[in-house]
Amino acid sequence: MAYGSGAGAYAAIAQATKASGVIVRLEPQEFLALLNRIKDPLIVTAKSGWPVSGHQYLTSFKGLAFYTKSSSPLVLPGMADIITAQSIWIP
Repeated sequence: MAYGSGAGAYAAIAQATKASGVIVRLEPQEFLALLNRIKDPLIVTAKSGWPVSGHQYLTSFKGLAFYTKSSSPLVLPGMADIITAQSIWIP
């Protein structure tokens, strides 16, 4: 079965979502509040550059992945393990 470009893009996004699981997008303040509930959080950070430059953050909690982006750097908890990635791609 042939897909049009729109259907093909949708299928690729659906497949990426299946591979990555559930990703919950939060506002930066909600993300920081969540981090304060996690003992020794692991946070992946990356700078984004297109279409708008900023900062991206990703962590997990109780089997879900939580993501936020901010135009300015967030002040992360001191007990966090931080991994700086080249990029974070969210479908």
